[in-house]
Amino acid sequence: MVYLKAFQAIVLGNVLLVLILMAEGYGSQLSSRPADEWIDRLERPERIADLKRDQVLTHLGLKSGDVVADIGAGTGVFSRPLARAVAPSGRVLAVEIDQELLNYIDQRAQQENIENIEGIRGGFNDPNLPAQDVDLALIHDVLHHIEHREVYLKALTSYLTLAGRVAIIDFNKDHPDAPHRDDPALQITLEQVKQWMAAVGFEVVQEFTLFERKFFVVFSRGR
Repeated sequence: MVYLKAFQAIVLGNVLLVLILMAEGYGSQLSSRPADEWIDRLERPERIADLKRDQVLTHLGLKSGDVVADIGAGTGVFSRPLARAVAPSGRVLAVEIDQELLNYIDQRAQQENIENIEGIRGGFNDPNLPAQDVDLALIHDVLHHIEHREVYLKALTSYLTLAGRVAIIDFNKDHPDAPHRDDPALQITLEQVKQWMAAVGFEVVQEFTLFERKFFVVFSRGR
């Protein structure tokens, strides 16, 4: 009986530790795969081509000196060109909840002599940005992975400047070829996104038809 109680206490302690770590933002949406597998997956040339990074950056109209938050930066596929676009005086905050991915972002930045990327360990409900000076937050193929989307967006917009913008690119579940058809929890629509952003005082200022299966919308504070 003593050994059984001790075992139960250990199990309970481990469960509580997991819950605490999750509450504090440790762990990852990508935890179903080792980080090295995700790095290989996210850095595939065919995937990068589908992201249309050059066109996206052209539409965003960034300039030197801008502060950009790359939300759910993954391996930094967008962080790197964003950093070049706002150099030399601007910077990119690469937000991730997976420390191994942040390590990879830092390694790649060093290899490519990019000095204006700062890795940020974000939480599940808050990006934990260091200051309220963000000119643009980019959320590309990430919002559908966030569980409490309205909560996260409210926290995110609190870090923006008064003229700050939020650019959201994601799969539209109304498209017949949208992914995650078997998991409704990972499906969102443009109308839902507009409602969530309206709830935090933001409205659509630009909408682009760059992708076939995705929407690309830019928000700013209502007038």
